[in-house]
Order: sequence, then structure tokens, then C-alpha cells
Amino acid sequence: METSEFIISGDTAGIEWRVPVFRFKGRDAKAPSVYLQAALHANELPGTALLHFLLERLRKADADGAILGDITVVPQANPIGLAQSHFGEMQGRFDLGSRTNFNRDFPLIALVERETLLDDLDRRSAADRLKRRLLHAALGADLVLDLHCDDESLQYAYIDDAFWPEAADLAGELDMQAVFLSDGESTAFEEAVGHAFKHQGGDRLKSVPGRLAVTVELRGRRDVYPDMAKRDADGVWAFLVGRGVVADPAYEAKPYAGPALPLDNIEMVRAPEPGTILFHRNIGEPVKAGDLLATLITRPGAADGTLEVKAGHDGLIATRSSARYARRGDDLMKIACHEATRKDRKPGTLED
Repeated sequence: METSEFIISGDTAGIEWRVPVFRFKGRDAKAPSVYLQAALHANELPGTALLHFLLERLRKADADGAILGDITVVPQANPIGLAQSHFGEMQGRFDLGSRTNFNRDFPLIALVERETLLDDLDRRSAADRLKRRLLHAALGADLVLDLHCDDESLQYAYIDDAFWPEAADLAGELDMQAVFLSDGESTAFEEAVGHAFKHQGGDRLKSVPGRLAVTVELRGRRDVYPDMAKRDADGVWAFLVGRGVVADPAYEAKPYAGPALPLDNIEMVRAPEPGTILFHRNIGEPVKAGDLLATLITRPGAADGTLEVKAGHDGLIATRSSARYARRGDDLMKIACHEATRKDRKPGTLED
């Protein structure tokens, strides 16, 4: 195993950021290469715990000569966000200097343009340099997993339909309860990788066998427990074995039996007015159109001071907000539905 660091100089004097990187050299040049990262949103830590335990297995596999393909692991990808604390709470999703999401505004380039990502880095902000270094590293691999989590959530993933259904093996090994098929039209990290894979130097490819770029949502932000992280690490390990990246004679594949739904089928349940949230339904529960999901106490104490929020479609509650007060328009839930929920959804991500 080789350890190194990306060093990102700060935008003010005396500051620099260090990103630890772990690399394993495979012994089979024909085996797929893999890039794994976690905590690009710095306050989403289930993936960091997963990779900590996965690295234990990879070090042993390295000593046993069981690593076939090159593996790069970045267990804590965003030291800038990790250091941002406002009134005692980490602000790991948005860069406070530029007010941009750490998982947006990645360059959309063809794979043959990979080296241009490192051009003129000194002229760019620290957050932009970090994004370009991470993307450059990822584009050197065949299989790319970006580990995130939601607020309160089932285990699910965003996967470009160019990689589906080949990526069903990952969904099965990680016991995912849903897959959201993205349209590849945003500037998020995973979709920037997918864009490069689909535009390798010529026309856009409709499918890219042997390649993968995926955002894995490892349940909710508070789901950081040793047994859970070890099970997830075992799932990623099994995925690597199944893809021929590591060798393990005990491997048995787990099929995926859950739904794979386009983003048009996701109902974003939002608060029509501000208020205290009283949830009536939990993640993982099926709902029917018209079912009561939450009550908002909009005017506490008033006889008519509540507002009911109901499901617009049949489906499965995939995520729920951990907040118990909503501003007007805040997301309360995502429901994975059996049909399209709206006709006017713009391509791209579901949330900022």
C-alpha cells in the first residue's frame, strides 16, 4: 500500500488542506481499477466509516497478494468542509467562501481531456482545486464510487442509466432498497465522471460496459455505527470481488431485487408553509396517494393552526428530513413512486 496526500493551498496566507490518499497496486494489468471516496459533503460520514473498515481488509488482501486491480481510496475527501464550523455545527455541504455546493460545479470534460483538469491550478480557488484534483484522480479508474448519505434515509443510489443494469451487482451487494436512475445532466462529481466516461473523445456513448460512476447514499447522516459500517464495507468488498478487482474464493453474489426508478418518479414532498413538523410516516413505509405524511403546526395555539401534508402518489418513503421545523418550501420527504410524478422536472439533481 502506498499513502500520499493531495495538498491544497488555502485562499489566504498560512492555510493549506491535506487529503489522505491510499493506493494499492494490482497484480493483474487486465483487472478493473477502482476509485472510492467518501465525505465530499464533509458532514456525511457513513462512507468514511465504511472505508476505514474496508481499508483493513484491503491491507490484508495486499499482504496476501489478493489485489488484482489498482485501487485508490480517499476516505475523507473534503478537509475544507470538515474545518467549517458555524456556531458549533459543521457546515460540510457548501463552501462558505463561494457559497457553492461541494458536490456541484465539477468540470464536464471528455475522458481524453483529463490532464487539462490540472492546468493553471494556482489561478483557481481552493474549493475548485480540490474538485479538480479529486476528479482527475477518479478519471484514472474504471469504477468510481462516491459515498454519501441522505438525512434520514433508506440505502439507495443514484446511477446513470448508461451504467444500468450492469450496476445491479453493486445494488445487490450493498442491500440497496432502491436505485434512482439519473439523467447525467448535472455537474455533481458522479455525473462529471459519468460524462467523461460517456464522452471518451467522440460522440456520446449510450452505454459504457466495464465502467461505472455512482453516488451511493448510505442511509442517514446519523447512521454511523461500527456494525453497520462493517456490513457496508463487506458489501463493497463483495462488489470488488465480483468485478475481479480482488480475489476471494468465499464470494457469493447477492442479486438485486429492488426497484430502479427514473428521477421523474421521485415525488419531492415540500412544506407549503413554515411550521413545526409532526411526521406521521417513517422511511421504508409504503404509502398511497392521499395518505397523511405530516402535520405542520403553522400557528401554534390557534384552533386552525395546523396544515396537513399528504402523499400525491403511491410509492415508498425513501428519505425524510431530520429537522423538525420547516421553512416554506423545505424538503420533507422523497417518495419513490410507481409512475412519473410531474411533467416539468428539469434535468439534473433533485436538490441543491
